Amino acid sequence: MMKAIKMNDIILYDIPKKESEINIWMAFPAMTSFGMSSLGYMSIVKTLDKRSDYYVEKIFTDTKNTQLMPSQVDLMGFSVSFEIDFLGIFKILENYSIPLKANERDENHPIIFGGGPVLTANPEPYADFFDFIIIGDAENLDVNIVDVIKNNKNRPKREVLEILSNIKGIYVPTIPKEVEKLTSSLSECITTPVLSEKSFFSNTYVIEMVRGCPQRCGFCLASYLNLPARFCDYKDIIKSIDTGLKYTNKIALLGALITAHPDFDKICEYILERKKEIPDLELSVSSLRADSISPIIIKTLVECGQKHSTIAIEAGSERLRKIINKNLSEQQIFETVKTAQENGLKGLKIYAMIGHPTETKDDIDEIISLAKKLKESFKNFDLTFSFATFVPKAQTPFQFCERESIKSLEKKYEYLKKEFHKLGVKIRTSSVKWDYWQALLSRGDRRLSDLLIEVYKEGGNLGAFKQSYKKLKDEKLLPPADNFALKRKDTDSELPWDFIKSTPGKEALIKEYNRLLGNCKKM
Repeated sequence: MMKAIKMNDIILYDIPKKESEINIWMAFPAMTSFGMSSLGYMSIVKTLDKRSDYYVEKIFTDTKNTQLMPSQVDLMGFSVSFEIDFLGIFKILENYSIPLKANERDENHPIIFGGGPVLTANPEPYADFFDFIIIGDAENLDVNIVDVIKNNKNRPKREVLEILSNIKGIYVPTIPKEVEKLTSSLSECITTPVLSEKSFFSNTYVIEMVRGCPQRCGFCLASYLNLPARFCDYKDIIKSIDTGLKYTNKIALLGALITAHPDFDKICEYILERKKEIPDLELSVSSLRADSISPIIIKTLVECGQKHSTIAIEAGSERLRKIINKNLSEQQIFETVKTAQENGLKGLKIYAMIGHPTETKDDIDEIISLAKKLKESFKNFDLTFSFATFVPKAQTPFQFCERESIKSLEKKYEYLKKEFHKLGVKIRTSSVKWDYWQALLSRGDRRLSDLLIEVYKEGGNLGAFKQSYKKLKDEKLLPPADNFALKRKDTDSELPWDFIKSTPGKEALIKEYNRLLGNCKKM
């Protein structure tokens, strides 16, 4: 039911008349266009906005005007999806003259919290900036938290935080204790609550149909942070598609591995039926699973406007794919490309990583060989290989693994670019230096908080990271950066995020690490 149209926004939920008892700023640490496209962030806004006793404003890095003054805000939340989001967080706090560190704020400042995958995996590099952090899925918790804060508005902040620290899934950095990660049931699809032309994906109705991934690649945060993998019910997905098509012709299906949904072919068949009624229906999807692509899937994408799609093969050799738990054969990759071409796609982006544990030059050569075979077998089909470098992520089996040096990885990229140029196959590569700092933040601890502030002050670029780290290391405030970013961790060592009690737990991660890699030494 369309309830309001304002500034090209179509709000798809009921907003009650406000008799506000608590004022909330929900912040997204990027521009409006990106925040309005974030399903997780916008879903939390919706949950809070549906309460008559909460007044909620959306805040972005480019927000110019607000209804509330900072002094009127009781609670301020940040959605954190990427390690580098701290730059946007600091910008927003500075815009409203709010001190960056929690211990520098007083009773006149709002209680500030954060949530999202980065903070759930390892909150410690960011812990000094938040009064509390939600660990895990927030959709079943937000209202409970806000009610606690609302009902204790007249208490000192430290007393409110003490109460919050006893709620499952709430981490208060000033109160050290074990925290149990929250996992929602995904009993119904999470869908776009506001259609907006300002969104990066303009006027697109997004449906989260899968959370997590059953493949469990050893490096993959999306798999291990969202265990067990959950699938929305087929009927609920169909209902969501029908709802979205009442307001827009653009539908997007979201999930780490949507083609793993047991009814995905049936969902495609339904979309094709709706396409007969809505000729300009457009469909976009996230990455496809290379061993489960059927003709009906490709046909649906093509008829709904997609000319290209993405598959992830992760590594160039079958040996390495087995080690990382990506059980995908070369034959399956060829079958996937064949199915894509025969059913009308113009091209595929093939995503892979370099620098996996135990990787050798033979593994690199095998991905070059694979590209050559694909190029020769599928003429006039647009192939692009997109590479990133392996980053050890907290709360995955590969959290213990070493990472190759910047010099070694850049040398591999140079070799790949040269060989792919000879083949006439397009190649894109990530920044090895940015990946290095991502690795440092992924496995860092609370000592990094001053580094983040220094990096922000110096402009937030690669040079700022390098100069700021050197400065703090020279002042004996930080160990060598490689200790966080590169070095192998002993399985019996204490890790900064060990206080988080989650599925599968550290012992299970160690067991899987040993199964896949043994001692993770290079061959």
